[in-house]
Amino acid sequence: MENPLTPEVLADPVQLTRALVDIESVSLNEKAIADCVEEVLRGVPHLTTHRHGNTVMARTDLGRSQRVVLAGHLDTVPLNNNFPSTMRGDLMYGCGTSDMKSGTAYALHLAVTLPEPRYDVTYFFYEAEEIESRYNGLNLVAEAFPEWLQADFAVLLEPTYGIVEAGCQGTMRAIVTTTGERAHAARSWHGVNAIHGAGEVLRRLQTYEARRVTIEGCDFREGMNAVRINGGVAGNVIPDLCEVEVNYRYAPDRDPAAAEEHLREVFAGFEVAVTDAAAGAAPGLEAAPAKEFLAAVGAAPIGKLGWTDVARFAAMGIPALNFGPGDPNLAHHKDEHVEISKIRDGAATLHRWLAPA
Repeated sequence: MENPLTPEVLADPVQLTRALVDIESVSLNEKAIADCVEEVLRGVPHLTTHRHGNTVMARTDLGRSQRVVLAGHLDTVPLNNNFPSTMRGDLMYGCGTSDMKSGTAYALHLAVTLPEPRYDVTYFFYEAEEIESRYNGLNLVAEAFPEWLQADFAVLLEPTYGIVEAGCQGTMRAIVTTTGERAHAARSWHGVNAIHGAGEVLRRLQTYEARRVTIEGCDFREGMNAVRINGGVAGNVIPDLCEVEVNYRYAPDRDPAAAEEHLREVFAGFEVAVTDAAAGAAPGLEAAPAKEFLAAVGAAPIGKLGWTDVARFAAMGIPALNFGPGDPNLAHHKDEHVEISKIRDGAATLHRWLAPA
């Protein structure tokens, strides 16, 4: 395939967004887009470029006193009759336009066109963000080349509709189990219905009052919800087991241990098994590059309601923020799209922040 990332395309974040969207890259199928990005970056003299799997990383080494990271993932969720891209007025439609090839385009555009940024910059174009953590490109780089992740500050170019979303929530999944005793449905009084027993689990969720927490001026709203329920044996059997899967989104002032303790308090008296957990990230607004970035944006940050890879950097003591042109409410939708004006405005903001005075 001829590389569509030509010098003309790389010079324009809008054209670059569309070119990236038009390279299909559903999770675990990122080779083609990674090949194109790698070819471009290896031709840029002011960058040192390395590839690990289908993650491409590049860095400047200008001797600056501080280093920042710009990171965007290359993969998308599965296509939904929304490929390739289309244009309708000021809107670009297509899989990945919002989440997050418009943000990834920022990093690639700046990597190529800004040879002497005011900080040293490490750029990540990484694979498999949309699926299990074991495939995540940043996670794999952290295991194999942790030195590449070292920085004073990081910006994840996730969709935020052009505002800064600081930190992120933690997330936890757990199975709450109710048990009973099987019996014939015609003689149900001889058994105990585990599905009926799950009613109390659902009642506790229905009446649960979620916390709202303000951290460094950013509001985080928690949530605890049933996301799946499984039970039943056959159409004529009283079930002896029912499982309710619960997803708990918690503010970053709680670590996974505290989140699990709270979840178990909510479901006291029931069997609870945590199946997955990821820590959140505090806003991290006190780092000097973060303050300068916020000044360049010119608007107050808000707390990130969701989990993003900022948590990976926070776990290493690196403050990180989310910033990108896409609307997070459109991520993964069939009609996913991004506003052209948002792409241009965000690119100008990042250039204003990184360009030498």
